[in-house]
Amino acid sequence: MFFSNVSIAEKYNYLDDKFKAAYKWLRETDIKALPEGSYPILGDKVIANVQEYSTDAKENHFFENHKKFFDIQYMVTGEEMFGVCKADGLKLKESHEDSDLYFYEEPEFSGEVYLQEGDMIVVAPEDAHKPRCAAGHPMAVKKVVVKVAVD
Repeated sequence: MFFSNVSIAEKYNYLDDKFKAAYKWLRETDIKALPEGSYPILGDKVIANVQEYSTDAKENHFFENHKKFFDIQYMVTGEEMFGVCKADGLKLKESHEDSDLYFYEEPEFSGEVYLQEGDMIVVAPEDAHKPRCAAGHPMAVKKVVVKVAVD
């Protein structure tokens, strides 16, 4: 999935070497066998973070974004609803610049993508996203969030 505004559609190359390395790692790695943790793919420019958690009500989560990294969120097992919207115009709730994490108040309008095993979504710094939301009912999931550096 590619979600963008036409005014910045060509700002990023979603097929440059960093993204290709991330996609290759996701295709060729036995992620189900990996424990939680961080796995460098291309030094500090592309890093895979394996996570395991239980989804829950979307009211328990906030929209977030990152300024220095794209997220490639890949569902290994389980399923979740993944909120998406533009970050532009959102009201900042909490800022953690040291960890490149920014949380926002709930927007009036947003969308959702249903992620199932094998699905992935790429979110850019201009996108806000709301992961970990239950799709119908809470469930255990295993997911990889690949951080791809903007520069």
